[in-house]
Amino acid sequence: MSDFKKLRVWNAAQQLALDSHRIANGLHGPGAVALRDQLVRAAMSIPTNIVEGNAHESPRETLRFLGYALASTSEVEAHSRLAGSLKMISEKDCRCLLDSVEAVRKMLYGFQKAVKNRS
Repeated sequence: MSDFKKLRVWNAAQQLALDSHRIANGLHGPGAVALRDQLVRAAMSIPTNIVEGNAHESPRETLRFLGYALASTSEVEAHSRLAGSLKMISEKDCRCLLDSVEAVRKMLYGFQKAVKNRS
């Protein structure tokens, strides 16, 4: 267990959550409220699950919460793609979210591997 604020993956996930919130506030069109809520909740759950997993002494519990964080990256990706396809967000904003999701996902896989190797 370490200070979560020092984890690169947490910092990247936190930035993704902030970007998602900023971009979601600009959603417009039919269904924007529901999609905005889903996108923001999914994005916020990524850094939150990293923190919760990092707080556990048990590698098994840590991995469980990292799995939740990974699942949420897929949810953010799906919501971002939908918002982009529906032209509810700009292509630039969609690409920003998708690039960030990909980076966070890679870091999460690396973090999982490190936890598995420690146990």
